[in-house]
Amino acid sequence: MAISESEVIVGSLQEPMTALSLDKPALAETAIAVDADGDVAGINSPGDRGTFLAARVADREKQLAANIRSILKNVGEDPTREGLLKTPERYARAMLFFTKGYDESAWNLAKDAIFNVDHSEMVLVRDIEVFSMCEHHLIPFMGKVHIAYMPSGRVLGLSKLARIAEVYARRLQVQERLTQQIAQAVDDILKPQGVVVVIESAHMCMVMRGIQKTSSMTTTACRTGIFKKNKDVEEQFQFLLKLRQSS
Repeated sequence: MAISESEVIVGSLQEPMTALSLDKPALAETAIAVDADGDVAGINSPGDRGTFLAARVADREKQLAANIRSILKNVGEDPTREGLLKTPERYARAMLFFTKGYDESAWNLAKDAIFNVDHSEMVLVRDIEVFSMCEHHLIPFMGKVHIAYMPSGRVLGLSKLARIAEVYARRLQVQERLTQQIAQAVDDILKPQGVVVVIESAHMCMVMRGIQKTSSMTTTACRTGIFKKNKDVEEQFQFLLKLRQSS
């Protein structure tokens, strides 16, 4: 699956990637801080932490539901009619699930599944399904993520690559940044020789509204380390991606 010049290639950007925004949940509604590992400042007991987080979710649901009732009124609907009575609460729970990645940490998910190895062959997990929300329109985009890396003494449990993709997909996103965040998370966790991430997705903001092109797909890629420097390694990655398609 070659990347054409017309596709967005994040890995070609010259600006260095930073990890500052990767795992910082937005918690403006509370003065109690939740860090990148999901720990709550001043709360040491898992039971107390669970109680705090459950209360915070309930408060978020209540505020979101009130806002959705206002939206329903402003689009000309009656939020008190039978079919919409519970819609604000349902939507609030759905939106919190769609954005649950703000309260999750890639490192926290991966730290217990890092293993020492004595090989440096490419690891590729392809066709990881992801669902995310476009931050411009709050409309879904969905597709597949392909993640590959060249180990440098350590590998990650295979399911954790999918979980890392999920952490960043379950936030308000643009596809370019999502691609970059997944690549940098794997790079930060494993310190491999290099990482490459490719995402192919369909954006409902291009299907349901705007230009209404139902078959358009967007491909983004981000490369680090050896995948940017070594043409042979990049070609091996492209070959492995094509292998299943041609079989």
